[in-house]
Amino acid sequence: MKRLPAALPAAAVVSLLGACLMATGCTTVGPDFTPPAAPSAKAGYADDGGDRAALADGPASGWWKAFGSEALDGFVDRAIAGNHSLAASRATLEKARQRIAAVAGKSLPQVDAQARAEYERVNLAAFGFDGFGGGTSISNPEFDLYTVGGGVTYDLDLFGKNRRALEQARAQAEAQVRATEAAHLVIAGRVVAQVLAIAALNDRVATERKLLSEDERNVSLTQSRRKAGAGTLVEVLSAQGQLASDRASLPAMEQQLAEGRTMLAVLLGISPAELEPTDFGLDDFILPASVPVALPSALVHKRPDILEAEARLHAATAAVGVAAAELYPDITLGGSITQATSEPDRILSNKFNAFDIFAGMTAPIFHGGTLKANKRGAEAEARAAAAQYQQVVTEAFGQVSSLLSALDSDSRELAARHETAQIADRSLYLSRRSFQVGNSGILQVLDASRSYQRARLALVETRTRQYQNVARLYVATAGGWLEEPPE
Repeated sequence: MKRLPAALPAAAVVSLLGACLMATGCTTVGPDFTPPAAPSAKAGYADDGGDRAALADGPASGWWKAFGSEALDGFVDRAIAGNHSLAASRATLEKARQRIAAVAGKSLPQVDAQARAEYERVNLAAFGFDGFGGGTSISNPEFDLYTVGGGVTYDLDLFGKNRRALEQARAQAEAQVRATEAAHLVIAGRVVAQVLAIAALNDRVATERKLLSEDERNVSLTQSRRKAGAGTLVEVLSAQGQLASDRASLPAMEQQLAEGRTMLAVLLGISPAELEPTDFGLDDFILPASVPVALPSALVHKRPDILEAEARLHAATAAVGVAAAELYPDITLGGSITQATSEPDRILSNKFNAFDIFAGMTAPIFHGGTLKANKRGAEAEARAAAAQYQQVVTEAFGQVSSLLSALDSDSRELAARHETAQIADRSLYLSRRSFQVGNSGILQVLDASRSYQRARLALVETRTRQYQNVARLYVATAGGWLEEPPE
């Protein structure tokens, strides 16, 4: 390191700094990100959902509260607080935010300090000192050397490489924010769907047990008729066979219920043994009269997976600027000061300092086409991100359209199922009365009983599907509820 006089380099350094700072007026290379255009007037949904949907701004946060169940609200809150996948997503988000700070720090001066203590021995013979005229040799001196100092460097970022890298880091953090929002939305949707599935299974089990009571009643009727001499053993056996057949389906339903409870416990982040009783049915939930569905123009600015795809497109666009800046020169300013002495108690004396100020430039000359290939690769990745964004938007519109159509068909199917169940119930009643007075056989009663059973189970399944489709539509058009992306 060279010791410089105080007066001489000052003017030259000031001139050099001024010239370099003038160079910072260069533009930031690479394309500037432009958000994708809003959907055209022709873009929309294939169905309006009938009376079950209302096109508006979309559901508000806490959309699951529309089902009017405190138990459901509690399950969703516990899942958001305790689900391990969400915890991992939030940790990944924090990592992305810290990367913003790390990249932003590169645009500031970099200051480092150093200290060193060493023991040195100088070989004078290497410098031509092998003795004096009388042939007397001299010994090689040995001494301690203590050095402290520091330096500062600053990258002028002439063509915006660091600025584009910061833009990329911010876009990546925003993408992770949206991914975390989507994860919360998906977990909430899965909890709602699982709770509704458990409620439906409870209803199916209750329906099946009620049907078993009807089967037991049929067995009792046939046995009474046989004792009275009006019936036969075949009729008794037929009724008992129907009872045994229906009884065999109950364990499978109970197993499905146990599996549903296990899945709910996993979503909550607890063990199945810690889950409280879930003895509710579909009647314990309110079916929303109308779902507020986001308009297509609002959906692209609300749905987390679309916003995530847009943020990833932004990051890919900024990466093109980073790769483009690699093709241009870069200038770094810096300076350092060093104190060196063999006496540690005099380390801070002005007599032993040295400093330098410098400006360095690096410029790519030949890299075998690597830098240009990197830029072309970044441009290709940006095109892929743009296509992926369009695909996500298209799939979102398709999903909402399908669910709107399902809501309309569910309403019509449910009305038909109610009518079918009522007819089957009336038919079973009349068949049983006819059997009691001897106008018909047990087979007619069993056929009517099977029809009634199928009608009741189909009604439960249709109601379940209607509730589930309403919940899916909420998820498909709901927005995130986390804080805004970091600035």
